[in-house]
Amino acid sequence: MGGRRNRTRLPPWRRRRRAHLIYTVAGLSPVNRDRLLDDVRQILAKTGFYLNEKTNTRGLAFDIVARRDEILLMVKVLLNVDSFSKQGAEELRMIATTLKGAPLLIGERSGAGSLEDGVIYARSGVPILSRQTFIDFFEEGVPPFIFSAPGGLYVKLDGEALRRARDAKQISLGALAEVAGVSRRAIQMYLEGMSATIDIALRLEEFVGEPLVVPMDPFQYSSRVADLLRGFEEFERFDRDVFQRLSRLGYDVLPTVKCPFEAFTKDREIVLLTGTATARERADDKASIVANLARVVERDSVLFVERRVSKMTLGGTPVIGRDELKKIRDRAKILELIEERKS
Repeated sequence: MGGRRNRTRLPPWRRRRRAHLIYTVAGLSPVNRDRLLDDVRQILAKTGFYLNEKTNTRGLAFDIVARRDEILLMVKVLLNVDSFSKQGAEELRMIATTLKGAPLLIGERSGAGSLEDGVIYARSGVPILSRQTFIDFFEEGVPPFIFSAPGGLYVKLDGEALRRARDAKQISLGALAEVAGVSRRAIQMYLEGMSATIDIALRLEEFVGEPLVVPMDPFQYSSRVADLLRGFEEFERFDRDVFQRLSRLGYDVLPTVKCPFEAFTKDREIVLLTGTATARERADDKASIVANLARVVERDSVLFVERRVSKMTLGGTPVIGRDELKKIRDRAKILELIEERKS
């Protein structure tokens, strides 16, 4: 997913403690979240991503939606990643998975200090990169090689490369174990691809004279998505009525919490970004934001409104009134209305 191919095999764990002072002196270090968010948007745009329009809405599950060809990213930007809650992480993962995209958090620090460069962190299954790691990966094509896990920092070993080096140089398990300072059983597990600490990986590489560390893909470094299905009874009356009717028509409805839209409406073939607007809300603003997101993620959107409206499209989003929805008996009719009104 990086910007350019990595031409040189770099050992980033040898340079990972690069001081953030370099970027401060150069005037590039973000001083607040807005600056960091702007930097991330600029880097994504520079590397060929099509982005959603910037909004002033705070507290959303994501800040940036970015697409480049088949790659779709749902990006959250925070200065302190400790403010990233488990609920926020699970919703970000649910949104990304539903849209066949990848979640990502860009941050600068945690309560323990600055995030280290060249390292992948994670919270509730969402990969976390520092600003510089993000730049290295997308602009320079240099992937991270280190990941954070309970107990410290680790690298993934290429078990086959270690096996080939051992066979070619006729190195015994005992010799490798002595060099690495581990048991023979641990060496056998490294041969099977088990991760190792940075110190052990360096000892093994220097002893066999071969690169053994495998680069990490941030977008494969996440755990299984948690179920976030929530009961419709938690929602306002109009939202609940819309979700129940869509469900009775045969759609799966996945409500959202921290999104500009209220739910995903889906079946095996389609995913709709689904918004609702009551008589008290400004439907035009919501419709424009949802339409923009729909263009980036390449999905259709629809806005269900409580009151009767004269326009069949608002801000580029097809509109279906409450009374219309009540009369629909076939879910294909909803898709027909969307097609008619978006053109």
